[in-house]
This record gives sequence, structure tokens and C-alpha cells, in this order.
Amino acid sequence: MDGHVEIVEVGPRDGLQNEDTPLTVEQKLELIARAVAAGARRIEAVSFVDPRRVPQMAGAEEVMAGVPRGGVSYIGLVLNRRGLDRALAAGVDEVNVAIPATDGFCRRNQGCTVEEMLAAFEDIARAAAAAGMPVSATVSTAFGCPFDGETPPGRVAAIAQRAAEAGAVEIAIADTIGVGVPRQVADLVRRVREVAGGAVLRCHFHNTRNTGYANALAAYEHGVTVLDASLGGFGGCPFAPGATGNIATEDLVYLLDRSGAATGVDGPAMARTGQWLGTLLGKEPPALLGRAGFAWGGAATSG
Repeated sequence: MDGHVEIVEVGPRDGLQNEDTPLTVEQKLELIARAVAAGARRIEAVSFVDPRRVPQMAGAEEVMAGVPRGGVSYIGLVLNRRGLDRALAAGVDEVNVAIPATDGFCRRNQGCTVEEMLAAFEDIARAAAAAGMPVSATVSTAFGCPFDGETPPGRVAAIAQRAAEAGAVEIAIADTIGVGVPRQVADLVRRVREVAGGAVLRCHFHNTRNTGYANALAAYEHGVTVLDASLGGFGGCPFAPGATGNIATEDLVYLLDRSGAATGVDGPAMARTGQWLGTLLGKEPPALLGRAGFAWGGAATSG
């Protein structure tokens, strides 16, 4: 722990993929530009999946053509070689591959078994390495699955080890449906760290059962210094029944700042953007900072 946490802003991808109101390319670009202006330096901007399955992710190439460059690393989610080819052509800086820890979720979300997805990751990682593209792996449903129930922690560690051996430069542990608690976070971080080799550890939490922020703090206290978050606290997975939003970027910044960890992110500016995003989506953001403000400041306003 060095007192600094890198926040990966996943709002433009994970934050939007489960919303009923799809944003235009121009609106997505403004969202990204606002995040950059507020200090975001790694952004999961797009997903190279079939837009017929996830229409909210349409326009990935157009978004990448318009993002502000310079000092920002843009991540594209890919699930197969075709997605990687699209990501390379679109000019992303990194690719991330989701590898579910359970067959039930993997079949519904990605149309294959976990073993088949691991083989796909190994193929993607080889091709990405040949192209000089960093690749990370997110082990989704790491804490529990809406179809298969509790996820054995040893299974998560085994998948992380396979991903690290295949060349993942970063491995994320993801609580896709928000069932984890801090004790589980500590256990999984320890297990994954033991097998991850030189890969950086990252964590991705949802606040479905109001444990997301406690889990984020637990991860930080156990040495994880890269955390995902989504502006406004929007997010969820179309293929995970009942899954709700990611932990909110602005609320996470407040928690970390008050806990002595620097992020380089402007929390009030992120809160204003979260409120603005809520107006586009036609709903109140799950984030609380936009309503309450920082400790002694006023609430954020949209615009």
C-alpha cells in the first residue's frame, strides 16, 4: 500500500450496458470527456460484442474514433478473436477479457463453458501479445453466481492462474452480482495474489447488497491499489438477473480520500457528471455524493 489508488472508470461500458435508454455516440463521447476532465486516466470505454445481443454497446468504433487522446488509456472489452481484431483496428490502448468463474453464467453470458472461455483467452492473449497490446482478465462471478450459487474460491484462483500463465498483465476479481463481503475479499485477494505471478491485482465490485464500498476498502487494506468504479453508480449485467449498479466513482473517491488514499480524481466533478448522466438515462443515480456533497460541501447539480 503506497497511499495511492488507481480508479478504472467503467461507466461508459459496464455502467451503460444494462440501461433501457441507449446513449448516442455523441453522448458517450461527452461522458468520456467529462470523466477525463475530472481526472480519469484509465477508462473502459467500449465493448466489442455483438450489438444485437447488447445494443447499448453499439458504435464502439465511432466512440474510439472520437475520444480525447493524450494521457488516457482506453480499455476495450473483448470476448473472442473477432472482438480483438475490432479492438486493434479501433485503436484501444488495452483489452480486457471477462472469464466467468461458473459455467452457468458463462453459458448465458458468453455461450460457452469456462474451460472454453479459458481457451479463448489464451488465443486472445497470444494474438494481443503479437500485436503489442496489453491484455487483462476479469474473473467475473468470483463471489457467487445467479445460476450456480456460491463460487468456490479455489476455482477463482485456478482461473486467475491460467490467465496469468497465458500472459494477463492484470487480473481483476469481480463481484458481478454483489454478494461478496469483506472477509471473502481478503481471502480471494490472498489466493489470487499467490498464483498471479507478476500480474497486477484489480477488484470490481457491485453494491447490490450494500457491501460494495466495504469490499472496496477491504481490498485496499489488503494491498489492492486498482479499483473499478462507475460514474453515478450505474451498471449491471443484462445476463445476471437482479444485478444492480457498480460502486459509484464519486462515492469511492470520497471513501478513499477520507481514508488517506490519493486517487487524482475530482470527486465533486464526477458527482456532477453522475447527476448529468442520470438526466440522460431518466433516473436518479444510485450514487449518494451527488445528493449529499462532500463532507461540508453542497450537493452536486447536473449540467
